[in-house]
Amino acid sequence: MSRGEPLEDLIQVGTVGLINAIERYEPNRGLKFTTFATPTIVGEIQRYFRDKCWRVKVPRRLKDLNIASQRARSTLSGKLGRSPTVAEVALEIGATEEETLEAMELGNAYDPPSLDAQVGDTDAVSLGDTIGVEDPALEAILSRAEIERALDTLEERDREVIRGLYFDELSQARVAERLNLSQMHISRLHKRAITQLQRKMRLDVEADAESNASGKKRETLTICTGGTP
Repeated sequence: MSRGEPLEDLIQVGTVGLINAIERYEPNRGLKFTTFATPTIVGEIQRYFRDKCWRVKVPRRLKDLNIASQRARSTLSGKLGRSPTVAEVALEIGATEEETLEAMELGNAYDPPSLDAQVGDTDAVSLGDTIGVEDPALEAILSRAEIERALDTLEERDREVIRGLYFDELSQARVAERLNLSQMHISRLHKRAITQLQRKMRLDVEADAESNASGKKRETLTICTGGTP
């Protein structure tokens, strides 16, 4: 329940909320102190989580939307008997689908894993070891024709997602509407398609590099033997 925060810190925050409740409590209104103090204490703890515990700096509005979306997903799951769509969560919290999706994805920024975290069943590989670096060879892949050929290797729905987002410059919400899918589904298809495209392009670059190297070797051999290329 403490979300990884020390219990002593939460007690101190709760105490601050209790003191605030004592200072603002007015007995002549006929309200029980516990009824008045509870939301004040809970609110103080919630503000502590929102403002102090995120490992990555996130705008306050998105923090609030993230908390609201978590509550809405829990509530809607109970009512609907299934996981709610982004559109349903957005309607519940009064935000756009784009804002809701961004807020939901920002949940990973609350406590991101360490780059030294173990990956798999062995201690030999850390998360940092799996992060790629910029490949200078990929700068050569600028041709529209090459991109089209890479797109042809994707499944039809993945291809439509990429075309909608990058060729037609549509938002994820518009692409979701066009393909009659949820926006969360579009986000997953987008990530999968990009991964496949990067793999295909990297293989093409490596193949071109090997072909060029073989050509240079043949040319050098021809020159050294006095023949013609």
